[in-house]
Amino acid sequence: RTELYCVTPDPDISASRLWASLVRRKSAQAKVRQEHFYSLDAHDAVRHLFEVASGIDSMILGDIQILNQIKGAFALAQEEGTIGSVLDRLFSTAFHTGKRVRTETEISEGAVSMSYAAAELSTKIFNDLSKRTALLIGAGETGELTAQHLCSRKLGGLYIANRTRQRADDVAAKLHGTALDLESIHAHLHLVDIIITAVESTGFILTADELRATIRARGNKPLFIIDIGVPRNVDPAANMIENVFLHDIDALNQIVDNNVAHRRNELPRVEKIILEELASFVAWHDALQVTPTIQQLRDQFEAIRLSELEKSHGQFDAAQRGEVDLLTKRIVNKILHAPLVNLKNGTSRESKEDTHRKIHLLRHLFGLDKRHDH
Repeated sequence: RTELYCVTPDPDISASRLWASLVRRKSAQAKVRQEHFYSLDAHDAVRHLFEVASGIDSMILGDIQILNQIKGAFALAQEEGTIGSVLDRLFSTAFHTGKRVRTETEISEGAVSMSYAAAELSTKIFNDLSKRTALLIGAGETGELTAQHLCSRKLGGLYIANRTRQRADDVAAKLHGTALDLESIHAHLHLVDIIITAVESTGFILTADELRATIRARGNKPLFIIDIGVPRNVDPAANMIENVFLHDIDALNQIVDNNVAHRRNELPRVEKIILEELASFVAWHDALQVTPTIQQLRDQFEAIRLSELEKSHGQFDAAQRGEVDLLTKRIVNKILHAPLVNLKNGTSRESKEDTHRKIHLLRHLFGLDKRHDH
């Protein structure tokens, strides 16, 4: 299911018009329907953004890539000139939230995919992968992903063997490896430190006897084998050979399950951070509504003060006018001090509804939404 959501500052644009326009623009009428869309407003929309930035509202719990995707989208919006002060503050807070989550919790710790778990295991056997060579037997999606994760850790060398040589050539070109014919893998076993097997086979493609001979040819140096084939590609008896470290799908799944459980245990800590940042942003946003009201009220009182001074201009000499000007300023400031301080400080303690009610009442009482001529 594809979930899409839009944000618009124009309340006259309906959600149905938005999704219809977007679908047409992307020529996706055949695949995307209205039920694939959802909308969130105000508080819920902000919280959703913070949850996505924290990696807890994603296909992979604790996904560390999604924050970079948000940053990329924000940078593009900045280039297009569509980011105002509110969105700038919103996304800055989202980035800060994501950073806090990653530094203060372990929500992104541990591999949660088989391919990533396999690569992570290899670093526990070999500290420096730049001095190691791997052999990928079977260049399907899972095998290729595992090889990609190994290469991202600066793997020294990579051989790729596949039933279809063209597929081996394609993956080798993508990962800067060397393609092999499947029939030639046994001649290369002693040259590699890591073997990844991911092929469909009715029998073992690597037997315990073959691997015992490989270890002897390697001078008894460690050999790490990741068997992600279904059924198994490697004889389980190979695990009994000294310096052969064999891990299959069941072992990898156990690692992944343990890591996912650990990440879930971190959710309360993540949600606490999100709520803290959400409260901070909401307080800032609510204050935005207070500030213009305070300024308008000050402007209105100042306009009245100046108007009345102008009317009595001829009643005072220059020195007296200066004293009256200072006196009336002090009077206005004292009158406004208490209500404005209470209004400003109240935004951090009251509910949003209470703050809005006070602002509305204040604007109504002093006619701030009407035009006045003095």
